[in-house]
Amino acid sequence: MTQWIQSNTNLIYATLLFTAAHTVSWFQINSQFVWEWWRDRPVLTCCIYSIPCSLLFLYAARYAYADTGEAWTGRFLAFAASYLVFPLLTWWLLKESMFTPKTLTCVGLSFIIMMVQFAWVTGGK
Repeated sequence: MTQWIQSNTNLIYATLLFTAAHTVSWFQINSQFVWEWWRDRPVLTCCIYSIPCSLLFLYAARYAYADTGEAWTGRFLAFAASYLVFPLLTWWLLKESMFTPKTLTCVGLSFIIMMVQFAWVTGGK
């Protein structure tokens, strides 16, 4: 397990940063639906969330690229992280069910995509 963590440190950082970036992005887009206060403040919303979100995505992509030398790895990790964050936050804060066959299938596929990225890199080292 320790060797797996050591060989995937950059991808672990990338995944955590992509997850954080998608969390910030979710709040930037959906705060208007969760809290009425945010509804009429789009410029403030963008000013508060845009820079942290952009930096998180930038560094996540950098870590993913550092491990594989491919932009595709970061793209797939970002996609998979988004499908982990969005259903959970939407279910928790907007009370929209994530327990539909379509959503559960997509969440499961996002886990598979992450595992393929991690396994492929580990297998290639």
